[in-house]
This record gives sequence, structure tokens and C-alpha cells, in this order.
Amino acid sequence: MSQVVTFGEIMARLAPPGFQRLKQGLPGVLNVTFAGAEANVAASLSMMGSDATFVTALPKNDLAEACAAALRSTGVHSHLVFSDQGRLGLYFLETGANQRPSRVIYDRDHSSISLTDGDAYDWDLIFADADWFHVTGITPAVSETATEATLTAVRRAKELGLTVSCDLNFRGKLWKWRKGMSSRELAREIMPEVLRSVDVLVANEEDCGDVLGIKASGSDISSGVLEADRYPDVARRVVQQFPHLQIVATTLRQSLSASFNRWGAMLFDAKNGQAFFSPVENGSYQPYEIRNIVDRVGGGDSFAAGLIHGLRSDPDSDFQTVLNYATAASCLAHSVEGDFNYSSREEIEALAGGSSSGRVVR
Repeated sequence: MSQVVTFGEIMARLAPPGFQRLKQGLPGVLNVTFAGAEANVAASLSMMGSDATFVTALPKNDLAEACAAALRSTGVHSHLVFSDQGRLGLYFLETGANQRPSRVIYDRDHSSISLTDGDAYDWDLIFADADWFHVTGITPAVSETATEATLTAVRRAKELGLTVSCDLNFRGKLWKWRKGMSSRELAREIMPEVLRSVDVLVANEEDCGDVLGIKASGSDISSGVLEADRYPDVARRVVQQFPHLQIVATTLRQSLSASFNRWGAMLFDAKNGQAFFSPVENGSYQPYEIRNIVDRVGGGDSFAAGLIHGLRSDPDSDFQTVLNYATAASCLAHSVEGDFNYSSREEIEALAGGSSSGRVVR
């Protein structure tokens, strides 16, 4: 079976128990897991039944070995470049509740992947058994070296005939590696170069505005106002800029509080100019109401994984079915602690099919 390959940085995630704040819980115990957008996608794909390989650079130490073991535990294959340079990146998470938002603190400067050249990875070997390659806008945000590695990878993937997907994943706290430019300015310079090799684009409700300057009119994300029917126009304008794109998919998060979100998605078929929404009830878009969020970090990654899995696993599936699956997968991810989505294909298909009561399965 052909593989999906993902490439990016994996970090140690450190979080105080429950809803504690860092300054409240320290000194004290922090829960440590491993996470990173592209690793999250690979792990979710593996647990859905896809064959997935994650590519990254790590330092030569026991933390990196523990990280590699965590990947193996999800069934993910890994192509790891162990480097004498750099360190394992970290991020610290405070889980928000009610009107207090979650907060992320990055500690990833001088990580191994930020210092590893693109030619350190044997891309021809990595892609030998692959038909799909997935990257995000996070890796090029880390450093200029990581940008060049990402560009090398996506260009080689296209030369070899792989389908390439990219999640824009704008991170305003990153993109700091060129002095004199803001995060948005640097992302808007670099990401179009990445997108020239991309077939399937994934974004959240804000990414296209932040990275491409294409905004949905009438939406005010910070106040919880989201006009879902404006996003097909956003997708059309993106395709006008990048006419080789086949699909533009957008997650639609309406944040009423840190604990209560409405969640759905849109898929735009560039070839036919047709937009699909999910979930749909009685012929109209009706987002999932997630009223008791356990952990929202990684929700977009689980959507990307569901989309890739759906598009690859059954070529005859219609876009509505694929989108329903991806949206259900990402909805379930909000019920799972940690960045990885430990939801099976059967559980996702059950929710996509309307089983949303949460009753005990005996």
C-alpha cells in the first residue's frame, strides 16, 4: 500500500494538569507528550488505517529516542535524521476554560530541524513508496533553513508525481527569522512559493487572510462571528491566485468560549467550482456544537488527516462524503487529551453517519 509522508517538527508538549495555569502549577508537575502539526497528521492517519511516514530531524539524545518511541506506538513509520546540531523543541500549553483562552508558549529556537539543510534528507528514498506528501506553514516559519528544506521537499515530491497538500497553519508567534519584517509579511513572501507545488490546500477560518490577504467579509473571529457562506468566495479567489490547486478546504471554528465552539468545514472543488459544507442537516449547514472541549489543540491536524484519508482510501467517494468524514474526525479530536487524535475509522464514520449522542458503546 502506498504511503502518506509528512514533514515537520515534533516537540515535547508540557502542560500542567487539568485547567491549571503555568504560574499556578509551577513549581510542580507538568504532563509531557510529543506533538507537532505534521506528526499529528501522520499519527491520525495511522490510527485511521492509512500507512503513514513522518520525516523530521532530532538531536542525538534520550529525549529524541522517547519521541521516536511515541511515534512508533501510534503505528507511524519514521524517517529520522539524527543531528549533532540543535535540540528538541518544546511548547508549553495552558488549557483554557470558559472565557479564558488557551495559551501556547514556544521554546523552539535552535531546534534540530531549524538547523538541518534540506539535502540531509534522502527525498528520493523517502518518496519511493509514497503517493501523497503533506506539509504545513509551520515548518518554514521556524527558520530560513527549514524554509529551504520545505521547498526542496515539495518540489521533489511534485517532480516524482506525488499529490502534495499543505495546511497554511499561520503562527503569529513564529515567522521571526528575517529582521525588519512582520510575521504576516514574511509568511506572505514565503508561502506562495510553497503553494506553487501544492494540489490540496487546507486552512482555518483566518489563515487565508493572514497568509494570502484574502479575507471572508462579514466575519469577526475574535468576537465569535463567522459567516460560513462567504468562504466559497475566499476559495475561488485563492484558486485565481493558484490555478493549479484542485481542492481548497477550510475548517470553520466559531469560538463562543474556550469551552464551547461550533465546528464545521467547507471543501471547494476547483475543477467544478462547487462548494460543499459539513455537517449538513435538512439540506443546510449546521455545525457541530462542542460544548465541553477537552483539548482543542490538533483539531485542524485531525481534519487534514481525515481529508487525506478520505481522498485516498476510496477514489469513488464523493466530496461530500469525504468532507463529512474529515469534519467528524476533527470534531472527535476535541474530546481527546493531547495533540494526537486517538479516534478510529469506525468511530469517525459513526459520527459522520449521525451517531452523536455519546451513549456508552457496550
